[in-house]
Amino acid sequence: MREYIEKWAKTYKDDLTENILPFWLKHGLDTVNGGFYTCLNRDGSMMDTTKSVWFQGRGGFVFAHAYNTIEQKPEWLAASKSAVEFLEKYCFDTDGRMYFEVTAEGVPLRKRRYLFSESFAAIAMSEYSIASGDQKYAHKALDIFRLILKYKNTPGLLEPKYNENFQARGHSLCMILINTASCIRRAIQDDILNHQIDESIDHIARYFMKPEFEALLEMVGPNGEFIDTNAGRTINPGHCIETSWFILEEAKFRNWDPKLVEMAETILNWSWKWGWDEEFGGIINFMDCKNLPSQDYAQDMKFWWPQNETIIATLYAYLATKDAKYLEMHKQISDWTYAHFPDQEYGEWYGYLHRDGSVAQPAKGNLFKGPFHVPRMMMVAYRLCNEILKS
Repeated sequence: MREYIEKWAKTYKDDLTENILPFWLKHGLDTVNGGFYTCLNRDGSMMDTTKSVWFQGRGGFVFAHAYNTIEQKPEWLAASKSAVEFLEKYCFDTDGRMYFEVTAEGVPLRKRRYLFSESFAAIAMSEYSIASGDQKYAHKALDIFRLILKYKNTPGLLEPKYNENFQARGHSLCMILINTASCIRRAIQDDILNHQIDESIDHIARYFMKPEFEALLEMVGPNGEFIDTNAGRTINPGHCIETSWFILEEAKFRNWDPKLVEMAETILNWSWKWGWDEEFGGIINFMDCKNLPSQDYAQDMKFWWPQNETIIATLYAYLATKDAKYLEMHKQISDWTYAHFPDQEYGEWYGYLHRDGSVAQPAKGNLFKGPFHVPRMMMVAYRLCNEILKS
């Protein structure tokens, strides 16, 4: 076990520091306007100068977290600062909400109803606060979090996804707020952070976990009612597995709270059964909880991020339980991921594979893929490997 974990710890750290972060510093960092470009072709060449606001926050977080947890490299801190300052200057609307896309110079192009731009900006500012020692950014992160809660909790303030004829609640925001609050909590303490984590975990258990299907669903009725439609039956294994490690992280924060460990294990085990492709390997995108045909156009593809989340979750589960089955799961997902996603010629990872593992398109980034899931996985997995070795 020690030899296996030591090997992966070295792999994750070397890949992070020698491949992934250098790729984005070289090709993605905008040294003129600040922030990050993410629409990059296979070789890192620019395909589109439109900037994802999500990735100003995500990139800002990743480079600050690398500075805080791997090595205090000045270029990593500078990259985080560039993204955070670009967010401050250009990415907030007059109502305090954030845009989704801006030009290279920061001219707003698009704003969406979702609160994810705000969530990623908050984790960037909190992590940069730790890295830089500038506590004002921790307070800014907390202010953004309060804004998120205001829009989430005030009826009629957030534009509804559906009209009044259809009422539902979604898993995505509920789960992401666990991680958002946890990240901010490392920089600043406030009761609203712990309260939101408690609320999210309670809602996941009460509304979204369905033992009758052994599944965590993406959408349910206002009181957790099962919605027997294509959307209501959707399982997103990657999101579910990501949720499991968020809960395991909180369990660890609470001295390995046994109820949270059990909940996270249940979600991971259910979601592995739904997501792991027994024929080709890897975690599949979408399933239907009644085993009807999934209606998403990418339902049988293998995206980069579910594999990343599964690598983290299996290591976390092993650290929590010492159950060898999680190391076997980790071996399956890590071996498959590293056999298919890394680009040995140009560096970084492909994002989009067909079900059989062949490359669907070779671009290294777009508005949704950039310096986040892959480097975050490597940093968290490296830390977990070291904690396993010490445990």
